Amino acid sequence: MGRLPLRAPVSAPPGEPVLDVVVPVFNEEADLERSVRRLHAHLRETFPYPFRITVADNASTDETPRIAARLAAELPEAQWLRLPEKGRGGALHAAWSGSRAPVLAYLDVDLSTELTALLPLVAPLISGHSDIAIGTRLARGSRVVRGPKREVISRCYNVLLRSALSVGFSDAQCGFKAVRRDVAERLLPLVKDSGWFFDTELLVIAERAGLRIHEVPVDWVDDPDSRVDLLATALADLRGIARIGRDLARGTLSTAGLRRGTADHAGTGLAGQLLRFGAVGAVSTLGYVLLYAVLRPPAGPQAANALALLVCAVANTAANRRLTFGLRGRGGALRHQAKGLLVFLVGLALTSGSLAVLHDVDPRPAGPTELVVLVAANLAATLLRFLLLRAWVFPGRRRGTESTAA
Repeated sequence: MGRLPLRAPVSAPPGEPVLDVVVPVFNEEADLERSVRRLHAHLRETFPYPFRITVADNASTDETPRIAARLAAELPEAQWLRLPEKGRGGALHAAWSGSRAPVLAYLDVDLSTELTALLPLVAPLISGHSDIAIGTRLARGSRVVRGPKREVISRCYNVLLRSALSVGFSDAQCGFKAVRRDVAERLLPLVKDSGWFFDTELLVIAERAGLRIHEVPVDWVDDPDSRVDLLATALADLRGIARIGRDLARGTLSTAGLRRGTADHAGTGLAGQLLRFGAVGAVSTLGYVLLYAVLRPPAGPQAANALALLVCAVANTAANRRLTFGLRGRGGALRHQAKGLLVFLVGLALTSGSLAVLHDVDPRPAGPTELVVLVAANLAATLLRFLLLRAWVFPGRRRGTESTAA
């Protein structure tokens, strides 16, 4: 599967919805009708595009299916979907997968999030600015009313995410999110969780793929009648974090189909890679010379060469990974660095061997002579490094395609 195309403003056939708002429900007979009618009235009054509301009922056993069916019959912009298995993630997966609207959203049936944030949430997706948008209760400008227990749990969970998976988004659990359909079509098959961890998994994969995630501060009031089992949900989330962490560490989580195309198609071939690699190499060589000059007096020539080359090799691999071979995110980064260090050993052997030969010929060479020999050896090592990076470290990028470990 190729790259995603460049982002552009969305469009829909005349009369077809631009936005599909999914409301996942399980045994919500008390709140469903009031919430859907309130959401419908808000969209009718404030949303400037055609819309649809989809009630995704996941295995309710009360009057929820009957109420959802009646709402779908009475409200022209409403429909309902009946699913045989319980799970919010599964309900969202099914509803989003079956929708043809170019922008897909969801919100919790209790409408804890103030609806005035809905248009700011989806506007960046409609305009083509972003790929995913999330409401956040933890950003400056958010106004949140909830008990201390849920506040502590929510903040601890997001701190755990940042420390364990190095995520950049601020609030994984707020039930107020949207995604472009072209992104969802590629992203949903990669999300394995069908419960409450669905949101987190979707965001982690999207961020690792380099997709743009827009955050909207929201006003949020806790639902005191919430029936979420906090302990069971927390344990499931921990298992999900461990699973995602393992997949990322092993490089088995493929995000190839989530990469965005670039306007510079000519830069994806060998010529473009050589130009970018050369620029990175020039900066690396300059950094190497400066480091060697600083380290040479206290450490001696061999140690200074090894330390300077090691530092520059790590920076060089990271820069080439992103700039030359177009890999974003942290997936597979450790494996790439490990291979890059093996390539570094080749460069170390070339430069150290050159130093050894020079000192064998002239035990006390002049400083400029030593630097000239090292730079020449480093340039030879650089050419070999490019060939090894292209053929071995980042093999999936040779023809402008994505590595499965990216």
